[in-house]
Amino acid sequence: MTEETPGFEEKPDVPSGATPDDAEPKADSSAAAEEPAPAGDANQTAGLVAQLDQVRTALGERTADLQRLQAEYQNYRRRVERDRIAVKEIAIANLLTELLPVLDDIGRAREHGELVGGFKSVAESLETVAAKMGLQQFGKEGEPFDPTIHEALMHSYAPDVTETTCVAILQPGYRIGERTIRPARVAVAEPQPGAQTVKPAEENDTAADDKESGGPDEG
Repeated sequence: MTEETPGFEEKPDVPSGATPDDAEPKADSSAAAEEPAPAGDANQTAGLVAQLDQVRTALGERTADLQRLQAEYQNYRRRVERDRIAVKEIAIANLLTELLPVLDDIGRAREHGELVGGFKSVAESLETVAAKMGLQQFGKEGEPFDPTIHEALMHSYAPDVTETTCVAILQPGYRIGERTIRPARVAVAEPQPGAQTVKPAEENDTAADDKESGGPDEG
């Protein structure tokens, strides 16, 4: 029997001039470097890009919704403010309309010289308060008749007017800003019928007479 020496193992034969490391197979580093990246990483990157696109789309939609809501809110505020001002003006107009007969009485008393003493002080205070609330009186004799702000209660003809004219203010008109709450009630006069056609003929006759009588003497 052949006895094996303990502590020694058989080794493969190594050619002469070669080191023991040459006997072990080496991995080809260039082949490992040329191996493609795992498919899982590419899929993960594509998924992240898709999610990013979705987030951007959702962000754009939410931003548009927010801008639309903000514009609607601004329009709502403007509409509420406009309605509030309109309601306030209507309330003031209704109140002052109820006071117009009192102001008419004050005006008549002033015309007749009866606005004296304590009554005068109270009347002037009431007129001041009404003016502060925006009430304006209008209507004067001699101004052209305007059917949008005047109400003709009397009508006549006059030779000294060239258009329909307010010749008497029977009741003054009142407005608040651009809103008329009562037209001025007036008496109007129109030009005399035929005055515009007769007057030029009369002027021509007068000029002819002056020329015949007032011309230079001949000789």
